[in-house]
Amino acid sequence: MKYINRLSTIAAATGLGALLATGVTGCTQQQQEQEQPKAKGAFVIIEEVSKGKYKIKDEFPADETRIVLKQLDGKERVLTKEEMDQLVKEEAAKIDNGTSPLTQPNPQASEGMGLGSVLLSSIAGAMIGSWIGNKLFGNQNYQNNRKANYKSPQTYQRSKKSFNKPRKSARSSKRSGFFGGNKRASSSRSRGFFGG
Repeated sequence: MKYINRLSTIAAATGLGALLATGVTGCTQQQQEQEQPKAKGAFVIIEEVSKGKYKIKDEFPADETRIVLKQLDGKERVLTKEEMDQLVKEEAAKIDNGTSPLTQPNPQASEGMGLGSVLLSSIAGAMIGSWIGNKLFGNQNYQNNRKANYKSPQTYQRSKKSFNKPRKSARSSKRSGFFGGNKRASSSRSRGFFGG
């Protein structure tokens, strides 16, 4: 701070104040733009594995969030924003009153869960329901259960890897995308969706 004050004093005295201020502001703004993650979406395929039970079949970054539901009868449909919001809201109420399978110690997630629970296990769910993130990210049961809501460990790892790729525009190697990687982060939310 002392250095900046001295720099601005010298700049003002030499008549370069306006030019220097513009340059510093431009650099700072550019650096902030590069450090802040771009708003991304997620393309998620959720498959019904038995009546009313679902698993995440695939998931990868996309420009906008879209969830494709593959039903038992073979039909596919895209969930509307209203449907996604409603599912997240209903699951949030279950989390609040302690009835969500996501926060239970042994909910038999290997058999699949309800659509709301599976949606909140996905990256898309984290984006849509970011306001309930603090209730979940520090919960070890949730971390274990959400992994089980992917069709296979390979699906989970592939998703984690695809969202964890650093952005090309970022100069800093300290940040590694959506899933965190910043060891200095103290809050569970800033560690990213997959935890630290």
